[in-house]
Amino acid sequence: MVCLTVAIGLRSQDLFPAKGAIDVNVDTKLKLTFNEPIERGSEGWIRVFNNSTGAVVDSIDISIPDGPTEGRTYAPECHYAYIPYDYSRTEMPTNRTVTPGTPSGEAEPTPPEYQLNIIGGFTDAFHFHPLTAKGHEASITLHNNMLDYGTTYTVTIDPGVIKSKNFKGITQGWTFTTKAHAPERCDTLRVNADGSADFSTLQGALDFIPDFSPTPTVILVSAGDYEEIVYARNKTNLIIVGEGIDKTRMHYPNNEVFNPHPLTVKTNEWPGTFPSRRAAFMLDNCHDVVLRDICVATDLVGQAEGLLLNGERIGLFRVHIIGSGDALQANGTIYMEDCELDGGGDTILGRGTVFAKRCNFRNDGGAFTWVRNTQGYHGDVFVNCTFSCPDDRECDFGRTPHNKGTDYPYAEMVLINCATHNVMPSGWSVLGEPTVTMLEYNTTDMTTGYPIDTSNRHPYSRQLTLPEDSTLIECYSNPAFVLRGWHPQEK
Repeated sequence: MVCLTVAIGLRSQDLFPAKGAIDVNVDTKLKLTFNEPIERGSEGWIRVFNNSTGAVVDSIDISIPDGPTEGRTYAPECHYAYIPYDYSRTEMPTNRTVTPGTPSGEAEPTPPEYQLNIIGGFTDAFHFHPLTAKGHEASITLHNNMLDYGTTYTVTIDPGVIKSKNFKGITQGWTFTTKAHAPERCDTLRVNADGSADFSTLQGALDFIPDFSPTPTVILVSAGDYEEIVYARNKTNLIIVGEGIDKTRMHYPNNEVFNPHPLTVKTNEWPGTFPSRRAAFMLDNCHDVVLRDICVATDLVGQAEGLLLNGERIGLFRVHIIGSGDALQANGTIYMEDCELDGGGDTILGRGTVFAKRCNFRNDGGAFTWVRNTQGYHGDVFVNCTFSCPDDRECDFGRTPHNKGTDYPYAEMVLINCATHNVMPSGWSVLGEPTVTMLEYNTTDMTTGYPIDTSNRHPYSRQLTLPEDSTLIECYSNPAFVLRGWHPQEK
């Protein structure tokens, strides 16, 4: 390959999209590759111009911090939403049509002191990292939904944006043209980070699908590394398929500090409350969705779910979830099969119903669940699963403590034919009310395969036995019994 030197001190092939590239996805990231290690700068602008009009269609001021790095003190009047959160909309708001930080629900405006990006139509916006510098590569994430099909753009970058001995900025020459039109069909969409598919990001594909679509859509996500916040609202009849939990990885450095809840409105507890923004991957007010053969992870320590689910009939098949603290938040009816989950204490949190089959749960010690189901709804049921933590620590199945005046008297957790490693003798730690339902049948040791000594289990829990509890064991082994009549299917 001939090395074409351009005025910016980079070769043309060191730019992505390449100089003069055509058929570029509208959700593309911008990348620069250097022949030496680089660092992120602290000043200057990244701008994208429409070549036809000369207008700036997107701009990023690098001097603005990406997001908070320390937790904040919430107002004494901080409460759960008095009025159920309104998910209705006639069209999806974007960074073009709404000022990022515009409040929804009962929240106050999100101040513009940090970078803001409307993702999935959430106008309150997310803090995000518009520029990352790792090793020899700089990666630029534009504001979502700013580029049009069939349009030529020019990118300029000020010298102070990237710290490199030879980088003098980009003032001209970096142009690319997007694809002529959007995908003609919506039933199958393809995602590949290298730009060779319909979309470069999963979020781009999700934004293309109309709200509450009555027809099924399959999104095929190629193997690769996808560093993006994923937030989808009002999506239905959807299947998201990766190429394997060790091949397709969706992740982002997000947590409660980086994207906190509003100062006056709490999240994560009551139905209809303000949505959380702290997870790497969020399905919000969605139903009839399948996620399979993929890894979703947060890259930060703290309260940071890898996956946050709010909806009905969401199926997870061969999904690896990696979080910190509350690794999985489950609100609604959730089915898990052959999944892997790694997290800290309260590994699974939520007010929903979870049925897990042949899944492996690992944490760093502490409670695996904080079940919050209400009366008349099942909680978390585990069949043929494993629970384990490192040898120098001790974990437990779950807890239901009193939480700032809130009790969970109907919390339910059931284990059928599960195996454990380093679970405390009591099984459950803090159970706030004697009315909870904590059932266990045929728990064995992961190492020896022998039955666990359950003589010191928590007094609020109960061991199921045969033949007395055969009907109960059979019922709890049936997903439809637990999930309100839903018969989960992978396809």
